[in-house]
Amino acid sequence: MGILTVKNIRSLIAPLILIILIITSCQTVPVTERQSLVLVGEYEELQLGLQAYRKILSESRLSSDPVLVERVRHVGRRIAAVSHKPDLPWEFNVIENDDIVNAFCLPGGKVGVYTGIFKYATTDDELATVMSHEIAHAIARHGAERMSQMLLVQLGGIALNVAMREKGRETLQLANIAYGVGAGVLFILPYSRLHEEEADHIGLIYMAKAGYNPEAAISFWRKMAKEKQEKGVRIPEFLSTHPSDERRVKNLEKLLPEAMKIYRIHGHGSMEEAIHARVQP
Repeated sequence: MGILTVKNIRSLIAPLILIILIITSCQTVPVTERQSLVLVGEYEELQLGLQAYRKILSESRLSSDPVLVERVRHVGRRIAAVSHKPDLPWEFNVIENDDIVNAFCLPGGKVGVYTGIFKYATTDDELATVMSHEIAHAIARHGAERMSQMLLVQLGGIALNVAMREKGRETLQLANIAYGVGAGVLFILPYSRLHEEEADHIGLIYMAKAGYNPEAAISFWRKMAKEKQEKGVRIPEFLSTHPSDERRVKNLEKLLPEAMKIYRIHGHGSMEEAIHARVQP
């Protein structure tokens, strides 16, 4: 039977601390109820979000179109009100850049919508698709979870270097390269796709509760897929941070009955549909 030495005890401390940290840092994601690992405190996350938001605004030109700005703020407020954090200091701004087809929601409820998105989000329902998706990322704390994953990858890299410290320099370099690629393709990228699918799910529920037709999510992402096909843009899914367009649409179609039921229960659609939705199990 081996004797515990000071060196052996020290080698056990770090793994034990890591295990305790992981156990105490699990949280439940709203709507999907997935257990996620978040090692970053909420206060630190909010401060990082605020810093990033201020930086983006300082480097951007805000839209001076009062109709467009009010449209975004109206849709955003309705979605924020039905989210799991309605009391955040929400802010909604439109950024003038027709070349960027995107939107974002940083921790703390700081939302930006680029004017390029309006080429595809032609209705309020489609705009709600985009904004609810981005708001869902922030509510689910996907950014903090990604930071936590990167921290674990870094710790794994350190452990690899320690384990191979007696190997040759070239062997160690090859191992680090292989570890980096493996961590990205097998761990980080799949989690990014999971976050996108989760944001689609949460966002679909939020837009339904806010009174926006979830069916618009299907039409919006089909338009986006068509645009990519016409431009010849296609990245293999296993190397992408987003699910393929085909997979995204199929997932949304599976989630649509749940979202439509909520949409009707909250007083939207026909009276007959609302009554039918209420009596369904």
